[in-house]
Amino acid sequence: MADWLLVVAGALVGAPIRYLLGAEANHRLSSGFPLGTFAANSAAALLLGYVVRTGMGAHLTPERTYLLGAGFCGALSTWSTFSYELLTLTSKRRLVTAAAYLLLTVGTGVGLSFAGAAAAAF
Repeated sequence: MADWLLVVAGALVGAPIRYLLGAEANHRLSSGFPLGTFAANSAAALLLGYVVRTGMGAHLTPERTYLLGAGFCGALSTWSTFSYELLTLTSKRRLVTAAAYLLLTVGTGVGLSFAGAAAAAF
């Protein structure tokens, strides 16, 4: 199967999960903090760290790496929504929340990527 079809197949699953996770988290936990996007991006970072490390160790075929990494994780995570929410928070002068969102998202994403890679090493 062409690599791009595998990416599309993964994205067809990842994108709706991201939407549903975000909508449900924001509905249930309406805190003013974008928890849905934060949760989706965090989950994607953890899984992507695992997938990349597993793929580097030749335990995943390149095809599965395309499906899970670029496809599923790429659609599960969302830089555009993160950016939009960050801009919205700053335009509403919610600067403390915006700063916390920025630092938590980047720090947690990087940390979870390494955690996923470490988990795959076992």
